[in-house]
Amino acid sequence: MKLPFIPPSDLHPPQVRVAKIRPVGLVVYPGAEIIDLTGPMEVFAFANNGLQLSGTSAEPAYPIEIIAAQTGPITTSCGLQIIATKTYNDIHDGIDTLIIVGTPVVDCLLSDPALQAWLKAIAPKVNRLASVCTGAFLLAKTGLLDGRSATSHWDYCAQLAREYPNVNVEPDRIFVRDGQISTSGGVTSGIDMALSMVEEDWGSEVALQVARYLVVFLKRPGGQSQFSAYLTNAAHRPDLKDLQAWIMMNLTLDLRVELLAERLAMSPRNFARLFLSETGMTPAKFVEMARIDAARHYLCGTDLPIETIATHAGFADAERMRRAFLRQLGINPHTFRARFGVSQTYTEQAA
Repeated sequence: MKLPFIPPSDLHPPQVRVAKIRPVGLVVYPGAEIIDLTGPMEVFAFANNGLQLSGTSAEPAYPIEIIAAQTGPITTSCGLQIIATKTYNDIHDGIDTLIIVGTPVVDCLLSDPALQAWLKAIAPKVNRLASVCTGAFLLAKTGLLDGRSATSHWDYCAQLAREYPNVNVEPDRIFVRDGQISTSGGVTSGIDMALSMVEEDWGSEVALQVARYLVVFLKRPGGQSQFSAYLTNAAHRPDLKDLQAWIMMNLTLDLRVELLAERLAMSPRNFARLFLSETGMTPAKFVEMARIDAARHYLCGTDLPIETIATHAGFADAERMRRAFLRQLGINPHTFRARFGVSQTYTEQAA
């Protein structure tokens, strides 16, 4: 598939060949999460394609190697097999960006002492060291995150902080960069992190073209909770979990605390206390984040007027939606759409 790449105005003209090659290595192992691997790979692959089609680079700007204990097929957590092209022993230098992919089962990542020894040896020789999702546990295990800020999948951050107290864990961040080391949150956040690397290397226009073609944000506002308040703040109690799902399906209804408490036959005070204990946020904030989530999808995927989106998402009016966006995401709906919405022109090109 060819990327309809628009040459960025702030780079060299198409006829100029730029030698700016940054080899990427992705470390895998049995049980690795496939999207942790393929997400960043697709970002770099689309950047390669676009830069070559535009004439900016004569060769792939990001040559990619899949690194494992042995070359050959590796079975990932979903059962899909990938092919490792290099072993740890093959790589002594020459990698610009080294990325550790994550896994749903952290023990899969921490069971190879040879990998840990190699990582500690290679870390000072790479320009950028990064992890996706639970890949941060390997960086922490080897001491490379000591004294640094880091993140991981939201569901594993408490474990990371508990097992590695020398790491400053920031659970709501999409990705964190501290010096040469970057760590990203859950699964698809590796895409966000890789896009930030492309932007660092080639500028925002190149990164934006890649993001648009992948149909993702170049920069997601807020943290890991922004895409689904229900997903990142799910209750454990079945009745509260069912209530959260009901809220997500009925955003246009009156969702005051008193009425939500009534659905569970509880007093508003006890309900609010229980909800906060179970989810880490008040009922009112959960409702607001759920409505923001719905509005964000309308803003990015439709050309509906702001007032109509406010109504569909359960806000009383556009002004209340604007205040909610500023309060929770630090950006108003108009600016959000301008920055992250797919333009009509681009939509026509991609069709």
